[in-house]
Amino acid sequence: MNQHRIPVYRPDLGGNVKAYVNECIDSSWISSRGRFVGEFESAFAAYIGVEHAASVCNGTVALHLALLALGIGPGDEVIVPTLTYIAPVNAIAYTGATPVFVDSLRSSWQMDPEDVQRHITPRTRAILAVHLYGQTCDMAALAAIAREHRLFLVEDCAEAFGSTYAGRHAGTFGDIATFSFFGNKTITTGEGGMVVTNDKTLNERARHFKGQGLAAHREYWHDVVGYNYRMTNIAAAIGLAQLERADEIIARKRDLALQYTRRLAGLPIELHAEAPDTRHSYWMVSILADRAEAREPLRNALAEAGIETRPLFYPVHTMPMYARSYRKHPVAEDLAWRGINLPSWPGLSGEQIDHIAHTIASFCSRSA
Repeated sequence: MNQHRIPVYRPDLGGNVKAYVNECIDSSWISSRGRFVGEFESAFAAYIGVEHAASVCNGTVALHLALLALGIGPGDEVIVPTLTYIAPVNAIAYTGATPVFVDSLRSSWQMDPEDVQRHITPRTRAILAVHLYGQTCDMAALAAIAREHRLFLVEDCAEAFGSTYAGRHAGTFGDIATFSFFGNKTITTGEGGMVVTNDKTLNERARHFKGQGLAAHREYWHDVVGYNYRMTNIAAAIGLAQLERADEIIARKRDLALQYTRRLAGLPIELHAEAPDTRHSYWMVSILADRAEAREPLRNALAEAGIETRPLFYPVHTMPMYARSYRKHPVAEDLAWRGINLPSWPGLSGEQIDHIAHTIASFCSRSA
């Protein structure tokens, strides 16, 4: 392996991470009880500006839990963008509901509100807005559609911690929202997630389902089919330490995107841009090759230079288990076939960014 290889992502585990984890070990509170679980939940809710936050063991179960809390189930349809990581679509399937795919906006790469309108049927129960790569969806338009049709609005903020729309954090617009703290996320607990809401009843339902359906006032009595979706105290300790440095981490990631923008200016590629009246948290700095045929040769050139990349997510409607009623989603497909995620971790050095930019520029020069 190239010892100078630049990975796509590397978490920043500074601050109080070691001290808090050691406290868990010393106290023996390493499972789902201990002071850090409640403190992380409270601090997270305060940071993004919601009333309630319930920690869970990963971002996918957060999505499942949110849909369970809303009562989504067989016979229901949930509208979701096809250009997304597969987790939100799988979570819909877990409930027995049907995912209904919509296309993306070319300008922001987020779900297209007009296409959402076109796909509403009498069976539609919810819109699941996925904030992709750190940019937010058009939440004013989606909230208006949800109100007009009396639909639930769910936000998947796995990639959008720290992103804002009209001055408000992602996760504060819907009936319920979810976050992921996987190892490559802006703040991480290794594996972990959060379900947030301003609705007291939804919070209580989510907590009930995530703790094996345990009845509130009767020991070892379970009154619903529940799940073990709880976060450990150690994970919460890491999360709290990460949250304490969230502003610093986000600022560094935004500066990283700015450096990429300056160094790649004038090349025949397109960076994922910040939409008006939003703050892009740049979970990933993503680019588009000028044509689909150039994407893999560019990735190969970067790999040969010791630079790891990832393709954009494949549109989920093209995957075998979700292609039963296949139809074209041209914007999502075009973005997916041309997109590349560049190394995006906050500790990336100026020299490393120069190396990445020089490699891209050299490839473009050879291709021209």
